[in-house]
Amino acid sequence: MHLFAAVLAPPEALDELGRAARELATLPGAGALRWTEREARHLTLAFLGEVDEPVLAELHARLARAARRTNPFTLRLHGGGRFDGRAPWTPVADGLDELRLLAERAVAAARRSGIPMERHRRHVPHLTPARSRTPVDLRPYVAGLGAFEGSPWPVTELTLVRGFLPGGGVPGEGPRHEPVGRWALGPAG
Repeated sequence: MHLFAAVLAPPEALDELGRAARELATLPGAGALRWTEREARHLTLAFLGEVDEPVLAELHARLARAARRTNPFTLRLHGGGRFDGRAPWTPVADGLDELRLLAERAVAAARRSGIPMERHRRHVPHLTPARSRTPVDLRPYVAGLGAFEGSPWPVTELTLVRGFLPGGGVPGEGPRHEPVGRWALGPAG
């Protein structure tokens, strides 16, 4: 099963980013981008890839430990950036040290569970409102996100998410995500 560890933003934060994304979707050329569904917006901490069922119990135990060892913290989304002309994104402000620590612990939990993490990239905390399969001039979208100021929100849990990639050939169909494990942060978790 296709898995990743993540922090899920609360509805209020997703609504704020959604309002900004709706404005961006009115810019010339916005049709070249595939706008991410609200439910698919998350902060990936560790991409685990395909994970075999026998590894899940160990992975769950290790992610639970990682969550217990990390105290709740506060995040905020702020500004804009881009990846390789294919995805505009809004970065995380505030709580970066805590978020990176949680990401490192999620990666370590996966490795110790026997999941090869060679494909794991350096953690760049962000939410992605849109993507493109081909390079696009993202400067107007990054500029549009430049003034974006999200409200602070508490991060209180680590989530293991299963991703279902589109495969039905339906135009505009995007990936679906389903939480398969949740762990409260902090010793009380």
